[in-house]
Amino acid sequence: MNPTGILLATFILSIAGLFAFIWSLRKGVFETDPSGARVIFIKGEIGRQDGEGALAPAAGPLAAEPEEVAARELADRSSSLPAFILIGGAVVWLIVASLAGLLSSFKLHNPDFLTGYAWLTFGRLRMIHLNAVAYGWAPLGLLGLAIWMLPRLLRTTLAGGRLAVLGAALWNAGLIAGLGAIANGASAGMEWLEIPWQIGILFAVGGMLIGLPMVYTLQQRRVHHLYVSVWYIGAALFWFPVLYIVAKIPGVHFGVEQATMNWWFGHNVLGLFYTPLSIASVYYFLPKVIGRPVQSYNLSLLGFWTLAFFYGQVGAHHLIGGPIPEWLITLSIVQSVMMIIPVVAFSLNQHLTIKGHFGALRSSPTLRFILFGAVMYTLASLQGSLEALRSLNAVTHFTHFTVAHAHLGMYGFVSMVIFGGVYFVMPRVLGIQWPRPTLTAWHFWLVCGGFAVYLVTLSVGGILQGLVLLDPARPFMDSVAVTMPWLQGRTVGGAMMTLGHLVFAWHFALMVMRSGVLGQTESALREATA
Repeated sequence: MNPTGILLATFILSIAGLFAFIWSLRKGVFETDPSGARVIFIKGEIGRQDGEGALAPAAGPLAAEPEEVAARELADRSSSLPAFILIGGAVVWLIVASLAGLLSSFKLHNPDFLTGYAWLTFGRLRMIHLNAVAYGWAPLGLLGLAIWMLPRLLRTTLAGGRLAVLGAALWNAGLIAGLGAIANGASAGMEWLEIPWQIGILFAVGGMLIGLPMVYTLQQRRVHHLYVSVWYIGAALFWFPVLYIVAKIPGVHFGVEQATMNWWFGHNVLGLFYTPLSIASVYYFLPKVIGRPVQSYNLSLLGFWTLAFFYGQVGAHHLIGGPIPEWLITLSIVQSVMMIIPVVAFSLNQHLTIKGHFGALRSSPTLRFILFGAVMYTLASLQGSLEALRSLNAVTHFTHFTVAHAHLGMYGFVSMVIFGGVYFVMPRVLGIQWPRPTLTAWHFWLVCGGFAVYLVTLSVGGILQGLVLLDPARPFMDSVAVTMPWLQGRTVGGAMMTLGHLVFAWHFALMVMRSGVLGQTESALREATA
């Protein structure tokens, strides 16, 4: 199997996506009437803020028919158990990942700390941190939000919820086994793909089971138009198994071809799995909170198709200077720059939608996190397009700047969107409000402040590191020494973020304990397995 051939095949698929986009134009998808943007609202919701209260916001009585309200409540109940299990698992893995990441950061400037145990060495801790985020916190959080949104988006009850619960159990079992393997020194040796393929099978099966409810629920939908969030969710659930299975086929990828495939997966799992699910969340929660349909539904569809068309080959810019075909590098750079189109479409749409409603930021934690994440998506994507250029890549490649850029997307965008979505969803899952609003404020300011410190220190340190590496007159150790104060700043920022995560997890636990849902979940699980 030729990896170059596989990559070319994905490019052909993206071209097919472009033709599908042209077909949608001919069929009138881009009609001037933005009725598609109103699908997420029931009668009386437009013009009315939807806050983080348990069942209804505090902006006056709802004018919807009782049948509509009852149908929505039934839809919410149908998705509450799988959404709770997925989001609850995500919170646990967030704490595991945070502690492993903080220890890893500390070891960069104190390498002799905790050297008596092999599993606490930097190499293994860093892999544990990455995999706990990449396969624990981020996917489980996003899938939990998606499972909860689907019945609302399709105006029906969730079909196949038990399959999602079983899939979540298999996924978590795979992650526990995978992190255990990494801690014991068993690794596949590829970044983002360290977990051995024998364990990765659990991810493939578990992910399939989590995705099946969407297929079943689509078949019983009660809406004529599929809102753009459904497009993004469906695409992400289709793209991920393709990416993961192709990348983990044993005995196929070796040497330079393995590196090519590695970064094809590493970049695409961010752009074709985490990003679509996050954008789907933004397109649902932001309009819902402010009570206003998205400004331009046409722009949302343009952003979807251009993301599908341009993202497939951007990962190869991580291999600039490596022994891979020059045309592949150039193709990657071109597509990285072309990603400006879907990013600008998304960013402009969100700005125009929230314009005139910034006052809602004072009362809505969801909006604060979601808007912060949307802004970080713009910055991360534009920075990525520039970083792909050979002139800038020569400075930033192999430096801590790349780590800062990765966190700008994976944390500043994806994690912040998950936080915002969880603050909206959990009161409706558990039927009670968040018990301590002060903890929500502490969470927001700790993670935002810590992330700012983390991003600035690592970016500056990475640029200085790159400039020293480019100077042939200076020894390599100078490039290490120049980063020391900036790595210490990184640890300070990481400590603030970890503290914010602990506050969030404690608040989440308080809410769960007050709701009494643990006993209900135990009974529901017994019934599901009976």
